[in-house]
Amino acid sequence: MELTYPEVGATRDETLPGGYGHVFRDVRIGGGRPAFEAAAEGLFTWQMHRGAGLTVVGHPAPAATGVDVTLRLAWLTIPCRVVYTIEEQNRRGFAYGTLPGHPERGEEAFVVELTGAGDVVFHIRAFSRPASLLARAGGPLTRVVQEFATDRYVRALSRVCRAS
Repeated sequence: MELTYPEVGATRDETLPGGYGHVFRDVRIGGGRPAFEAAAEGLFTWQMHRGAGLTVVGHPAPAATGVDVTLRLAWLTIPCRVVYTIEEQNRRGFAYGTLPGHPERGEEAFVVELTGAGDVVFHIRAFSRPASLLARAGGPLTRVVQEFATDRYVRALSRVCRAS
């Protein structure tokens, strides 16, 4: 299966592609190396997605470039492929892109960072536009749903940090 958008990897840049809705979120979710390590582990093993209320279908491998994952929310099927990872000492994360059958078309990146001050900051970058009739019919409501999902991701990863 091919990705459903041409700008693969564009969430690495500060400027996201035009013609899409954009998400930029930077939130402090904890502090210290143990919280950072827990957040990175929770992100790469799909705990964040599960904690946000999504079903992770099957037992996908930890996030790595080329890994496909199918998420479900109620009756929606959300197939994605990890398009890149970041695995630095104080910065870890990945981005996934949409596959055929996803209600949107685009890419979303999730990165946790341990700052010099010891803060654990969660960065989310995304660009998307409707791909399905349902998403197109949702109009502005589609953006509200995406903001709701982003809020749930932040809360879920914050819980992972607090548990460390």
